[in-house]
Amino acid sequence: MNYRDFLQKLIYVVINPIIKAMIAIGITPNVVTTIGFVGNLVATGLFIAGGIALQEGDAAGGMALIGWGGFTILFAGLFDMMDGRLARMGNMSSTFGALWDSTLDRYSEMVSLFGISVVFLNAGWFWTGIVTYAAILGSVMVSYVRARAEGLDIECKVGLLQRPERVVITAVVAMVTGCTGNLWWLAGGMAVIALLANMTAFWRVAHCYHELAKHDKK
Repeated sequence: MNYRDFLQKLIYVVINPIIKAMIAIGITPNVVTTIGFVGNLVATGLFIAGGIALQEGDAAGGMALIGWGGFTILFAGLFDMMDGRLARMGNMSSTFGALWDSTLDRYSEMVSLFGISVVFLNAGWFWTGIVTYAAILGSVMVSYVRARAEGLDIECKVGLLQRPERVVITAVVAMVTGCTGNLWWLAGGMAVIALLANMTAFWRVAHCYHELAKHDKK
């Protein structure tokens, strides 16, 4: 059992009673997915507000807003886990639900990282804002390559940094930034995502190349 499966089982112990309550009152997976997306929009708003506060010279207020943005991302991430679990436990899986979940996952990640790029640009950290944009590109391409590969009947889950890891890194470094008042934590997290997400995207391209080459030789 890898570390992701182990952590997932621990989290399921906590959320299963909540899932059962949702089933009992008729909450659907698509509603849970939407709530998670709204949570990420709130986090983005907190990041933007934090960036404005930093620009206006309110360092303490800006850092606090960044920290709360990180906490909100982590909280919203629980809904991202619960929608799939709810679909399975409540026998409510659907093709549209899978599409809706994937679509809002991409939007959630892009808007939250956009909010962080605003923080850096407003704080005068221009190049770190560019690094955050690279993190957005890498995050999108990791998911795109996998989706395109699966369209070609290739299983493509290889790589170092999938979405759960990216969400945790973003949330944790934002919270630590808020607690310490040190923007370098957030900058470091964005650099890690920018590097490893783009590496993962190209790793997946290479994996698909080898899989397709084996198929072509048959």
